[in-house]
Amino acid sequence: MTNAEIEEKLAKLEALFRRAGTAGEAKAAGAALDRLAKRKRKEPAEQGLTFNNPWSVRLFVALCRKHGVQPYRYPRQRRTTVMLRAEASQLNDVILPQFNELEEELYTYVDDLTDHLIANGMGSDGDDTTMEAPRALTEGKKR
Repeated sequence: MTNAEIEEKLAKLEALFRRAGTAGEAKAAGAALDRLAKRKRKEPAEQGLTFNNPWSVRLFVALCRKHGVQPYRYPRQRRTTVMLRAEASQLNDVILPQFNELEEELYTYVDDLTDHLIANGMGSDGDDTTMEAPRALTEGKKR
């Protein structure tokens, strides 16, 4: 429903409210007025999100565009910042849940690819849990 349609309905309801014959009609018209006024106030708000890598930015931008939200950046903003105008419900109920699910898949894919490249391309395991400080560094700190 566009703002013009909401305005038109508001005008009709206000007229109905003014000429209501009974208290029940006035109450019903008043409740409808309140609901439409709330809907009218639900205009998209500007929101900004920051990501920690360029792949997440690209994924988020693609999801926004898929759902009809045009992302943008102000001059001098970092490439990891994405601005958009959207209703909070659209962002929180539609875009972000899909983004979180797809980002998890993206991380899993990149992790698997990294393990594959290290194992096959370098002939190493790349396991960082087995790293220890050199003895020369640890001997001086014992007391």
